[in-house]
Amino acid sequence: MISYPFSALLMAVDDLSDFESRLLKWISASDFVEVAWSTKRAADAFKVTEKEVYEALASLSSKARDHIQIFYDDGAIRIVADY
Repeated sequence: MISYPFSALLMAVDDLSDFESRLLKWISASDFVEVAWSTKRAADAFKVTEKEVYEALASLSSKARDHIQIFYDDGAIRIVADY
């Protein structure tokens, strides 16, 4: 496991765009483990394109790696976050 200085972890979360921050908060408040993730529903909820959702998720997996887990289970994407 790679160890990062605590300040580097804070800086990454501070670097979230407005959309990334809102998406992370929405995922944190939702249950996308029991209810499979839907990029289309997320795009509709935020009035953005599916591509923008995919890009934000990819960015979150790097910038907020200690706050989000994305995995595949039972034929669907599952996402859990704590933010």
